[in-house]
Order: sequence, then structure tokens, then C-alpha cells
Amino acid sequence: MATVVELICYPIKGCAGVSRSEALLTKAGLEHDRGFMVIGEDAACRTQRRDPQLALIRPAIDPHGTRLTLSAPGEDEVAIDIDTTSARREVTVFDTPYLGIDQGEDAAMWLSRFLGAPSRLVRVPPEHDRVTEGWIPGTCGYADSAAVHLLSRASLDGLNERIAGAGGAPLPMNRFRPGIVIGGWDEPHREDRVRRIAIGGAELGFAKHTTRCVVTTVDQSEGVKAGPEPLRTMAGYRRRPGGATLFGCQFSVTRAGKLAVGDEVDVIEWDGPPPEE
Repeated sequence: MATVVELICYPIKGCAGVSRSEALLTKAGLEHDRGFMVIGEDAACRTQRRDPQLALIRPAIDPHGTRLTLSAPGEDEVAIDIDTTSARREVTVFDTPYLGIDQGEDAAMWLSRFLGAPSRLVRVPPEHDRVTEGWIPGTCGYADSAAVHLLSRASLDGLNERIAGAGGAPLPMNRFRPGIVIGGWDEPHREDRVRRIAIGGAELGFAKHTTRCVVTTVDQSEGVKAGPEPLRTMAGYRRRPGGATLFGCQFSVTRAGKLAVGDEVDVIEWDGPPPEE
């Protein structure tokens, strides 16, 4: 039986994830997921592609969703009241324009000092109505392309077997920054064939396969790029025509609801016949 074995929310795009035992899945993804992002002087999002030390920034949101605390090695914590009403400003995510609400000077000074470059923190406005593309369209906050990134443990185990076979060290799941991790499937990449899925009180629809980038080479515990893996190994068996390397899947949320670790995973629709159990 397939079940949810991990739920991870990433309140600030590119920063550390927060593990949850249960969470509300909204139309835009796990509650608070990628609701904030760090921008530079050009108003473009900062990501681990150029700023791998973002991985060391740990955000925490209070139970009421009104206060955000930032912490990182060697830095004192800073806590701010989350602003949802101030003037909107223009921001970009990979050259696509959106709006954001600046979260003030305390957060900006803290981030600029830690990252060593002028930075500011912005939040998705309440009226944010981004439409994401895919097999089943949806919406999300400042995520790259869809509301939920789903990955199975079997897929990571299969990758790590290949890496170990070439003399490398296994990699942790956090290299791939999933939101929902599924256990109980014995076949790697079974998620590739899922088209509609029910978990807990929610339902999700397949949007697209996840294209992997250099962020997978960032050691999330150290905030530094750590060599060619897993891209080197994945290129040998997960590269599609045209060069993109795929690992995991993006899903839109078709029905919001509560999720919890241990929830059973019910695949409503497969691409092709259901796999034999």
C-alpha cells in the first residue's frame, strides 16, 4: 500500500523546507508553500542556482500565519509581522512578471547581511491569481511551475543504487526538494504514470514531469554546490530527447483538503493500465 511518508513546505522560495506531520493542501499547494521569495536589486527572485546559501535560511511561520521568523547559522533570529496589505511592487520569477508585497527593512537587512548582497523579502499578494500550465492546469505561489512536487522513495532508491554502483555516495531526498514523498511503491518512477490521485481529503492532477537543474547538486545542509551528482547519473537514464533531465512530477491541486503523514495514496487514473501489485 502506498502512503505519504513525508510532507515538506518551503515558505520562502529557495530556502530550507519545514517538515510537517499534517498540513492543509490549498489550491496553491501546501499552506504557505513558496508564499515568500527573496529578490535582488533587479527585483528578480534569488534561487539556489546562484545563491546556494539560501538553503541555510530556515523560515518558521506561527500557527496563526501572521508572524515569520528567519534563522541561519551564525546569525541572530529576526521575526517580522507578515504584511499582506502594503503597496504592491513588481517582481519577476525567471523573467515572468508578478506582484509582491515587500516585508520591510528588518527582513531586508538580515537577508542582505547573510547573503552578502542587497536583498529583500516579498510575499504573494492575497489576490495573486497565477495560472500554471500543464496536462491539468492549476495555480501556485512563487513555485517554479506547479503547486506540488511529488516524488517516491522508490525513485530515489533506484537513483542511489546507480550512484553507488559507480562508486558514489547516496544522496538524501532533500536534494530534490519535494513537497509530498510517497512510500510503498516498489517500482521507481511510478509517479510518472499517475494522472489523478487522491490523498487524505485532497485530490491532485498531473501537470508535468519535473525538469531537474543544478539545484540538485547543492548540499542542503551546507549551502554549497557539491559536485556533479545527481545530474551526472540521471543524465544516463532520465534524459529525454532534447536534453532535459526528468525526476519526479508536478501536480495541480484539483480539490483542496487536509493531508497527513501516513495517509493512503489512491491513484484514480493512470497513464495506461494500472501497474500490477
